[in-house]
Amino acid sequence: MYTSKELLEIVNHYLDSLAYDRKPASLYEPIKYVLDLGGKRIRPILMLLSYNLYKDNPKDILSSACALETYHNYTLLHDDLMDEAPLRRGQQTVHKKWNDNQAVLSGDSMLVLAYERLAKCDAKHLEAVLHLFTETALQIGEGQQYDMEFEMRNDVTVEEYIEMIRLKTSVLLACATKMGAILADASKEDAENLYKFGEQIGLAFQLQDDYLDVYGDAKVFGKKIGGDITSNKKTYMLITAFNQANAEQRAELEKWINKNDFDTEEKIAAVTRLYNEIGVDKLAKEKMDFYYEQGKKFLDAVKLPNERKEALATYAAEMMKRQR
Repeated sequence: MYTSKELLEIVNHYLDSLAYDRKPASLYEPIKYVLDLGGKRIRPILMLLSYNLYKDNPKDILSSACALETYHNYTLLHDDLMDEAPLRRGQQTVHKKWNDNQAVLSGDSMLVLAYERLAKCDAKHLEAVLHLFTETALQIGEGQQYDMEFEMRNDVTVEEYIEMIRLKTSVLLACATKMGAILADASKEDAENLYKFGEQIGLAFQLQDDYLDVYGDAKVFGKKIGGDITSNKKTYMLITAFNQANAEQRAELEKWINKNDFDTEEKIAAVTRLYNEIGVDKLAKEKMDFYYEQGKKFLDAVKLPNERKEALATYAAEMMKRQR
């Protein structure tokens, strides 16, 4: 059995070894740049760990696992462009380092490369793998559309938000765990339980991202703290604050949200103080813990000895302790 740290080294080595020798080089330079920025490589690691539950050599599906990492980074590249984000993992985003058009075109090419890398899986599983991946990609687009539409609304509910992050974020983690199971010839029941495991862990993971945007350490987090606050992004934190606030607190929140001319640091400090008063930090942690515990139940239901599942369970626990 491989540990997540061993798999991280394997994934990074594989990604580093990929050649981008097609022309024009200017199309592929941003792709290599994005993948060289590093990251946690959560999706390929989840896929390899899930495969390793049943098969002893996860390197056999390394190309397909790294296809998910390629696709994930494609979505980040386009997300950064839509959000006008200046930094990703502490470095300039592609549209800042190059330009908007380059971000679109190189991102589109990353999507095609993801399919190319995915298709190197065992032919007997290709149809199931492509169906799962394509459905997941469509769901992620749907989630991103909801996310954009929510920015124009002031009545987004927690339930709507959870469904949006399920589509935008957690289904790719679920895809990773299920795809690993499919490629390892797992039973349909196990594959579905692993999908649900990934989905629930993914919800907890995104809620943690919302939390860290307010309470994280900028040097560790890799993004500017309070970015969601300054952009009035409809996160679990903001939606819950509105739901739980008294009249005075709600008025204060609305003042900052409707203010066009403001000092960034002052706004972040004021809204964070309101979150603390309302208890949003505690509620967010409770919600994270809920989905994490739900995920563990689905992993428990996978019909394998606990020692086979230990590496995957440990990795999920480590994900919940992250600071970035």
